[in-house]
Amino acid sequence: MLDRILKLNEVDEDSLFLWGSRQTGKSTLLKALSPKVQLYDLLKTDVRTAFQLRPSQLREECQMLEEGEIVIIDEVQKVPALLDEVHWLIENRGLRFILSGSSARKLRRSGANLLGGRALKRTLFPLVSAEIPDFNLNRALNNGMLPRHYLVADPSKRIQSYIGDYLQQEIVEEAVVRQLDAFTRFLQVAALCNTEIVNYTNIAQDCGISDKTVKEYFSILEETMLGFFLPAYTRVVKRKLILSPKFYYFDVAIPNHLLRRVPLQQGTDIYGHTLEHLVIQELRAFLSYYFYEDKALTYWRTLDNKYEVDAIIGNAEVAIEVKSSDKVVSSDTKGLKAFGEEHPDAKLILLSLEERPRMLNGIEVWPVVQFLDRLWKRKIL
Repeated sequence: MLDRILKLNEVDEDSLFLWGSRQTGKSTLLKALSPKVQLYDLLKTDVRTAFQLRPSQLREECQMLEEGEIVIIDEVQKVPALLDEVHWLIENRGLRFILSGSSARKLRRSGANLLGGRALKRTLFPLVSAEIPDFNLNRALNNGMLPRHYLVADPSKRIQSYIGDYLQQEIVEEAVVRQLDAFTRFLQVAALCNTEIVNYTNIAQDCGISDKTVKEYFSILEETMLGFFLPAYTRVVKRKLILSPKFYYFDVAIPNHLLRRVPLQQGTDIYGHTLEHLVIQELRAFLSYYFYEDKALTYWRTLDNKYEVDAIIGNAEVAIEVKSSDKVVSSDTKGLKAFGEEHPDAKLILLSLEERPRMLNGIEVWPVVQFLDRLWKRKIL
């Protein structure tokens, strides 16, 4: 079993919500915490049905536990009424809970008790490079970073099944989409927009739906953790900036498999976009796992589209541009140089497929894999 960076040590003192997309490894992580904890798996039909019929059964069973013991409820969103019982058990019995799920959407829409700050929020992301012995960059770009997908030679059937299961379990089950065909088409169009600023009107025309529906569909992707928006860096110094966010699917392989454009070929635009996506995915997980809540992850682009930087960490502390070239030239650094002119204290980093690190025009040029190794060893921040 792969050793995950997220350890959930906070449960020694607090209850936790553990969110993460399907198959990121939440259940495996929870089962490995301790064989002695009380665990309820709501994917099991008999367990789920029993609690749906009588949520108070949880309170009755957990009152037999000692104060401070840990209880795990996996896929808690399937029985929202259990959260009232959890609240009571935390307050009156001093128990600690880990409540995991792939979506908080159903809980919020049902008006469920979200425990009023009594549980910390943690997120498990797909695998990151530091969790994989002998990490292979091209394998990651083609297979993605979900454990079941990265670890096999050809994950195509698994990924197509994953997308189908998502539609059935997260969308149909929650009855949030009336036109499943339109939503399926939307997923493909959203894949075309991956790593790009979203134009709601264009997507609506392509899918034959309204702008309002497109915005709701993107909201569904966010709330079911299938996608996220990368906000724009907004502090204007000299140049006016684009302020709209960019969209990314939660895992690097999803858009390319939706559009059936694998295997990737180095030197193509698609390969370059996918490499950028992987770096953003790793940065996002790193900032979450190491509690850098005060350091937002954003991108920077000028209003005239002359200059862009793929990732900005914090208040212009680090600026990162990703190039899929194996030979970086001076023109590749123009976005970083423009950003550095406005933010002279920023650390400027260009990632590429070159074999060795070097300095170019005052900018650090790093091979992607070496950069990721330094990132997870906490040598970047």
